[in-house]
Amino acid sequence: MTSDLYPGVTRVEPVADYLLSVTFDTGERRVLDMKPYLDFGVFKRLRTEAEFRAVRVSFDTVAWECGVDLDPEFAYAKSVAV
Repeated sequence: MTSDLYPGVTRVEPVADYLLSVTFDTGERRVLDMKPYLDFGVFKRLRTEAEFRAVRVSFDTVAWECGVDLDPEFAYAKSVAV
């Protein structure tokens, strides 16, 4: 785990409509809706489907080829359990 409060990301997959399926090192799977963030700052880079789908895990974070990343705390706090 990355801290006492938040688990690290072990898997991320893009799904329809700018949603991410995120699996944490606790085994918990959550869904993160990125639509509310796509009009702000560096997140504008993710508005094309091709760029959004280029998501991957980098160390314990969610990252994209274009240089955008999310720390695990954000990914956990803003996602919902499934």
